[in-house]
Amino acid sequence: MWDPAVYRRFGAERSRPFFDLVRQIGAEHPRAVVDLGCGPGELTRTLAERWPRARITGIDSSPEMIGKAAADPGPVDFRLGDIAGWQPEPDVDVVVTNAALQWVPGHREMLVRWVTELPSGAWIGMQVPGNFDSPGHRAVRELGAAPRYAERLDGLLRADPVDDAAGYAELLTGAGAAVDAWETTYLHLLPASPAGEDHPVLRWMEGTALRPVRAALDEEDWVAFRAELAIRIAETHPERHGVVAFPFRRIFVVASK
Repeated sequence: MWDPAVYRRFGAERSRPFFDLVRQIGAEHPRAVVDLGCGPGELTRTLAERWPRARITGIDSSPEMIGKAAADPGPVDFRLGDIAGWQPEPDVDVVVTNAALQWVPGHREMLVRWVTELPSGAWIGMQVPGNFDSPGHRAVRELGAAPRYAERLDGLLRADPVDDAAGYAELLTGAGAAVDAWETTYLHLLPASPAGEDHPVLRWMEGTALRPVRAALDEEDWVAFRAELAIRIAETHPERHGVVAFPFRRIFVVASK
């Protein structure tokens, strides 16, 4: 289950890659724009400001996220749907997917299919996190392999669910698209938590990476898992001068057909 309130922690840090991605999409007057994995919808609404004449649609597989997005009035149509099964309508000229494809097995083949199905002149803009080898993610996988948790977390904690920028560029140029691909490591300086409160990197990870762990464990095991993870995260992400340095690598691809 996705919790919009938890996901929206550190909203400025999470939104910056979205704007860096959309800024590179060269579509001038698209007929329809689709945001796949739209979450609670705030960023999707900014697409209506970028392309005010376009029909804007946000799609997400989480009922909680879509419920939050649809609760606020505006010029965007929000729908519940599965990215893996999505097919573009004939007038879709821009597809945006931000920090979502890492959850979709087989998304490389899906990207190639989109290039084939989208109309001539269409654009795809995608961003995925590339930090799966970070200390926090390694700690989650190591803990998940412990006997207490291994059976229930087997297959949920993948070490390498995304490609690098060069891999996506090769894939999409091979499909006939013109590609701009790059990687950026953002250094998020997260305010240190007061004594007795959760470490900021742990709170960040609860919004995304720890969601499947929380869903798979019962309350007692989740509390134990979280407590051990908090110790490991504090060791690898120390507080300095009131902030915690949190490097976060992200992978960007903009492709035009």
